[in-house]
Amino acid sequence: MLRKFYLKSLALCLLSLPLAAQEAQAPAAPAAPPAATAASSEEFKSLDQEVQSLKKEVLDLNRELFVLEEELLFPANTQVAVFVSMDVGEFFALDSVTLKIDNKEVANYLYTQREAEALLKGGVHRVFIGNLKAGEHELIALFTGQGPNVRDYRRGATVRLEKGVGAKYVELKISDRAAKAQPEFVVKEWE
Repeated sequence: MLRKFYLKSLALCLLSLPLAAQEAQAPAAPAAPPAATAASSEEFKSLDQEVQSLKKEVLDLNRELFVLEEELLFPANTQVAVFVSMDVGEFFALDSVTLKIDNKEVANYLYTQREAEALLKGGVHRVFIGNLKAGEHELIALFTGQGPNVRDYRRGATVRLEKGVGAKYVELKISDRAAKAQPEFVVKEWE
């Protein structure tokens, strides 16, 4: 909240700089000598460079604040991240994923056609990042989409996670099982 206030204030300051420069140049005499025009042009270029420099600093500060916010909200010792990936996709076209941890819904994501195609090309989507205390937890993933023969398809995968000290990464992988002409939903834990 405080970060947004600082960023808005800084953005307003940056936006007002070119306006202030224009106002400062507006009351100039109509018959200014060419040397004065060249000087004001140089001042304007200098001011423009300053504004660009400030914009770059704001972007760098925003990036640093984002990293700091991630570290504060999701400390490494309690962090859990869940990713979705696909392999082949002949027997299943993904529409949405719903995640529950300990019978509490923590994420529900609806994929666009473009996002589903990106997953088929090897992309990985972080569908959830959160905090879990150490101990045993149950993760339930519900997949909705088009299955074989263009029928609506809804499958679930359940896994018991043992959360220890340190970050925990879970991959929900959708792959084709050619022998049964069915999709397979596999949950992998990464340490």
